[in-house]
Amino acid sequence: MNLVRLDSANDPRVSDYTQLTDTALRRRREPAEGMYIAESSKVLRRAVAAGHIPRSFFLTDKWLDDLRDVIDRFPEVPVFIGTPEVLEVITGFHLHRGAMAAMHRPAPRSVQEVLAGARRVAVLEDIVDHTNVGAIFRSAAAMGMDAVLLSPQCADPLYRRSIRVSMGTVFQIPWARLPEWPAGLAVLSSEGFTTAALELADGAITLDELERRTFDKLALVLGTEGAGVQPQTLAQVDLTVMIPMRAGVDSLNVAAASAVAFWACRPD
Repeated sequence: MNLVRLDSANDPRVSDYTQLTDTALRRRREPAEGMYIAESSKVLRRAVAAGHIPRSFFLTDKWLDDLRDVIDRFPEVPVFIGTPEVLEVITGFHLHRGAMAAMHRPAPRSVQEVLAGARRVAVLEDIVDHTNVGAIFRSAAAMGMDAVLLSPQCADPLYRRSIRVSMGTVFQIPWARLPEWPAGLAVLSSEGFTTAALELADGAITLDELERRTFDKLALVLGTEGAGVQPQTLAQVDLTVMIPMRAGVDSLNVAAASAVAFWACRPD
């Protein structure tokens, strides 16, 4: 075990873990440096199980025994150990879960690779809230979706909060970023998918109606928080679908709506 005890928060070897609370900085820095942060032992284990390789481990003493089996698989990878106080100064927040790792970011997958063999696909249009992205991935995994496609402006599924909210399911569901939007939807049509956007719009069919129809391949498009699916996107999809509401509620949060739609449209 390559154990490194941290006596100071100024150790340059832990630069991967600095300023974790600065979302704008980390969103730029992590993809550029080819890394991401896996937070909590459960998420860390799921990342390793998915074949991802750690750059380093970062934890308090109490978590060392719990993660020893994982750490022992990577004897050359540094294991940074520190007190909760030192680690908090480095990261900017208290590590309630006690352990994290800086992971090598896997190479991006192509859209064609992600769609190969898929029957149910979620398409996220400009969803910028990392909590929503993580929750959608968790629902996609739970409800049997095969893949997720992201518009160019969509939030990073490998950002720390997205990963945590997804409970590591971002490592299980194949995903890729479309290079263009909404022109990128054309690849779904060429692959035989019916595209259906969830939006309250004139001419929309209900989710019940969609569920009664038979689709070999179906892609559900979910729009950005607040504004919903863009008009130019609605002009390109095959169907527009609404979830009927009661009690005067006009819509659901996009993550909640995704879970309802994924369940209704799950493959046989």
